[in-house]
Amino acid sequence: MSEAAHSHGYIHEKDDYLKRLRRIEGQARGLQKMVEEEKYCIDILTQVSAMTKALQSVALGLLNEHMDHCVLDAAKAGGPEAAIKLKEASDAIARLVRS
Repeated sequence: MSEAAHSHGYIHEKDDYLKRLRRIEGQARGLQKMVEEEKYCIDILTQVSAMTKALQSVALGLLNEHMDHCVLDAAKAGGPEAAIKLKEASDAIARLVRS
C-alpha cells in the first residue's frame, strides 16, 4: 500500500492533534510577544518549558500511534517492511531522547 493511500494510526485522533498543535502555535506567539515586551526571563523560560512539554506530549502520542498501528501491522505482515518500520520507530525514539 502506498504512503498516500495508507491510513495512519493517528487519523482517528487527527482533530485532537490539530487542536493541540494550534494551542502550541498560540503558545509560540505568546512567547514572541513576551520577548517583544521584554518580560522577565524566568517567566519566558517557564512558558518555553510548558511549550516543550506540550510538544513532547504530541510527539509521544504520535509515536505510540505509530507503534500500535504502523509497526504492529508491518510486524504482522512480516518481510523487510517490518524491519524498516521498527528502525524508523527506534530512530524517532532516539531523536526524542536527545531533544
